[in-house]
Order: sequence, then C-alpha cells, then structure tokens
Amino acid sequence: MIWSRRFDDPIPLPRERQLVTFEDAGKYITKLPKAEHEASEWQAAMEALILVATIVFARIGVMRALNRHVKRVFNPDRKDHHWGRRKLARDR
Repeated sequence: MIWSRRFDDPIPLPRERQLVTFEDAGKYITKLPKAEHEASEWQAAMEALILVATIVFARIGVMRALNRHVKRVFNPDRKDHHWGRRKLARDR
C-alpha cells in the first residue's frame, strides 16, 4: 500500500524509463552497482523513502489508536457477489 504510492510527478530515467512509485525508486536504488549504491546521494534518497513510509505508518497507527473503541461490524450488503463471473480455464 505505502510502497505502491505514486510520486506527484514521475521521475525520468535514462532510456525513456520512469520511476512512478516509491517501490520503483527503492528497487532502482537497490539494484545500482555497489559503489554507486553506497554514494551519499543515493543513501540520502533511500533514507527519504524510508522516512516517507515511516510517516505514513505513523498516520495509520494514530488512526487505529483514535478508533480503538469503534467496533467493526460486518455489512453483508457491501460484499461483492461472484455470480456471473467467468470461470478460469483450469476450472472448466
């Protein structure tokens, strides 16, 4: 959920590729050659990604704490029904 969050503007890369999500950026940084990966600029970029994820986790924690006394009730009207869906080839 957090790592699939998108950047406001995609980050352009060489060869017409782009970093669209936080996950894309994290994977890109970890796949760099070791010497490049350990450069202070890339370490700062990775720390920034982790900081953003931490902030989002903190928000989730606060929201859960605020709603700790709220009982979640199952609402069967919200349940999606599977009727009319096509069967997979393996199930035929």
